[in-house]
Amino acid sequence: MRFFYMPRWFSSFFPTLIWQKKTEEKIIYLTFDDGPIPEITEWILDILTEYQAKATFFCVGDNVRKHPNIFQRLLKEGHQIGNHTFNHLNGWAKNTNEYMENVALCQQIIQENMGENTTHFFRPPYGKLTRKKIKTLEQKKYQIVMWHVLTYDFDKNLSPEICLEKAIKNTKKGSIVVFHDNKKAVQNLTFVLPKYLEYFEKQGYKFCSL
Repeated sequence: MRFFYMPRWFSSFFPTLIWQKKTEEKIIYLTFDDGPIPEITEWILDILTEYQAKATFFCVGDNVRKHPNIFQRLLKEGHQIGNHTFNHLNGWAKNTNEYMENVALCQQIIQENMGENTTHFFRPPYGKLTRKKIKTLEQKKYQIVMWHVLTYDFDKNLSPEICLEKAIKNTKKGSIVVFHDNKKAVQNLTFVLPKYLEYFEKQGYKFCSL
């Protein structure tokens, strides 16, 4: 079953996590998970520039290590950075110590490439965390960012048209919206993102980082 938006009743079980931002302004908080990688992240950046949009990129540490020039472009163009673990770990499959070591390694790589402006935003891959890991991350001063709208751009069984329709239908003022800069998402992402931005720009929305 696909949940294209996060029901309030569910997010209320985890009130310290960031699911959506309260605002009366027409603002959408774009986020991209899994990059940076060649071509697709660079294409995303070109599209964001076209619409004067800012976003938050939750980066996999190993991809930052492999593609530092693309990471530097993210910074240069004014986008926000978040931690997405070093190896895209499943938080239900790893013990807390191993998971936190991987988060710390990602943070180290980000810090080496950002200098003093290190991020403390964190998003768990697959959205999977245990309560113990949440507590540990928060003790380390991470702000855990989840989402209000999941586009399912990575789902190859979902047509681009349905992906776009559901993303538009479920987006509200203050929505945190998840796209992906990975190869699995290319087919849907390249169709959806420009049309999504065009639709909401015409509605008077701004696209901001967190």
